[in-house]
Amino acid sequence: MTGCTGVIIVEDHELLADGLCRLIEDDLGWSVLARVTNGLDVYRACVVHRPALLMLDLGLPGMDGVDVIRQCVQRWPELRVVVHSASDDGERARQSLDAGASAFVLKSSSRETLLSAVGFAMRGERFVDPAVFGIVHDPGGMPFTPSPGAVELPEKLLTLRERQVLKLVAEGQRNRDIAQLLSISVKTVETHRLNMMRKLDAHNVADIVNWAHRLRMML
Repeated sequence: MTGCTGVIIVEDHELLADGLCRLIEDDLGWSVLARVTNGLDVYRACVVHRPALLMLDLGLPGMDGVDVIRQCVQRWPELRVVVHSASDDGERARQSLDAGASAFVLKSSSRETLLSAVGFAMRGERFVDPAVFGIVHDPGGMPFTPSPGAVELPEKLLTLRERQVLKLVAEGQRNRDIAQLLSISVKTVETHRLNMMRKLDAHNVADIVNWAHRLRMML
């Protein structure tokens, strides 16, 4: 690992972000290119800075962390993503790896565990924190297999934009606010919202909020 590696820190808690920056810059000698606090801003930051590594919290405002992973890795397949999560939910770890993350580490774990995860990720291998119940590190770097039956879930039919609208509605944003955040028209937001509600058989905002919790977007 060299001193030329660029990293973007995605964390909305300032003290945690400070700690990650110190680890990246002091322990590894790498460069923190940007600090991002909102899921909607991650892709834009990657366009500007082109990092080699994302250190990503899943519980972000604006856009679900799993969707952030999927969006960025599809655009930059060589990008490594290390999830640094407060949740020890095994399904959340599965979602992250399925979306393209290289590693999943708990915020409660040791500095050494996080450094190990970063090392494996940068070598193109998978790593999952041993503290996550039911999932272990795959030293062979074999392709990740999603949980059985996942593809049958209705939310798998949602587009990325529909998932963005779902999360923003669940966060209490109005259509015109969503349009501004996503740089699209209000009419387009309404179309995405109607399509999303139809696919999920959601009839009101309460149903949308319930779906957001079911999909673990509101952790």
